Amino acid sequence: MIEEHIEASAEAPTPTTSKLALDRFPFPWLETALIVAGLLANLILLHHEPGGDGWFRFTALSDLLLHGTMPQVKYSMVGPLFSIPFWYLSKIYQSHEWWISRYNVFVLGAGILAIYWLLKDRVNRGLLRKFFLLLVVASMFPYHLLYYYGEVFTAVFVAVGCVALVAGPALVGWGVIILGVVNTPATLLGLFLLDGMHILAKRRVRYALALLVAVALIMLESWIRRGSPFANGYADDHGVRTIMPYSAMPGFSNPFFFGLISLLFSFGKGIFFFAPGLLLPIRRTLRAVREKMLVDLFAIYLLWISFFIGVLLIYSSWWAWHGGWFWGPRFLLVASIPASFALAVRLQWHDRSLLVNVLTLLVLALSVWVGINGAVYGDKNLMSFCLANNAYLETPVCYYTPEFSVLWHPFVVYQPLGHKQLLYLLYSLFVGMYLLVPLANTTGRQAFAAAQSFVRALRSPQRSLTW
Repeated sequence: MIEEHIEASAEAPTPTTSKLALDRFPFPWLETALIVAGLLANLILLHHEPGGDGWFRFTALSDLLLHGTMPQVKYSMVGPLFSIPFWYLSKIYQSHEWWISRYNVFVLGAGILAIYWLLKDRVNRGLLRKFFLLLVVASMFPYHLLYYYGEVFTAVFVAVGCVALVAGPALVGWGVIILGVVNTPATLLGLFLLDGMHILAKRRVRYALALLVAVALIMLESWIRRGSPFANGYADDHGVRTIMPYSAMPGFSNPFFFGLISLLFSFGKGIFFFAPGLLLPIRRTLRAVREKMLVDLFAIYLLWISFFIGVLLIYSSWWAWHGGWFWGPRFLLVASIPASFALAVRLQWHDRSLLVNVLTLLVLALSVWVGINGAVYGDKNLMSFCLANNAYLETPVCYYTPEFSVLWHPFVVYQPLGHKQLLYLLYSLFVGMYLLVPLANTTGRQAFAAAQSFVRALRSPQRSLTW
């Protein structure tokens, strides 16, 4: 019977679009300003460094530009080659390291501009602004932008390419996607699933050529840099022996099942904690507004999801499925794209279901915390425990135990913040409240209507309370 009253409230005249949000916040320029402010805040207020694998990329790029030395690192140099102009900006301001460490902020900014340019006259611009705002503030991107790793380049290029595939120009879309995949060769399975999805949708087998081109370019880079198209640089790549039963084994030696459930549900690396927007239902909503759009947004979403699933599947068996000592599921950054988009859809068009709106509120709150946690707290405070004395506790303790996971450890151990971190925290909280208030208003009205319906039913002599 309780379910009946919830359903009854869902049928009440509640806002099914973002009209409430537009009435309350009628200034589109404010959302645009918040997006720009988020990128600038990350660029200026937060600490940046090449970090871990980023140092190898930075050193390889510097040796190439200074001495003409062929890069010997195992990582692709596609993304770093695009950062060459930033390397030379050090002649005008700051150092090579300063610019290279902030390169990914500009990559995301350029990706946002590209998606906006492709879709601005075809879809609701309010949806685009919410999508971009969530990417900048309430996703895994704020942390990834602090370093010179390759995941941002791949995620952004694939995201932009998928939009171009559907909205046009398709040839440019394929080229951008292929560059993103060549930058991270392990994502070939993601391209395979994305390609298959597009072939089924368009009934054109020729799109399989994109996969062949990507494979050819990956082999060409290996040939040029290592002397053989089959020398990928990971032949003897493995970790150290720890308490974990499959540690120190090379390649794709991790049992697929254990890797998959760890990447989905573990407290320190589970994607459902770090990109909860993946849990939101949006198919019905996008189908309902399809006639008002000049592009199939759900088709774009499916391409993003297909690529993410491929990346998830391939890394589930990789010996370093966790991405090493890195905040969150490092290799699954691309999941932030569809997750943020799904959340933006739910914020733009409020659902008629009370339960869906309550779920959206919870997802929004967690997403904002993910962004704050990565940008402000990170994983530095846990290093003294997880990596102390070469005990290698990061996998058994810090990836699986909630109290020692990066997301929840700040609630266990107090971590003082500097004034710049506090400014970023306040900015993020403001954005979170800005996005939350309209939906909370709608949800409150639905809950009140459901409560009224429930009370009337209790007072009705014709009906009795049942399970």
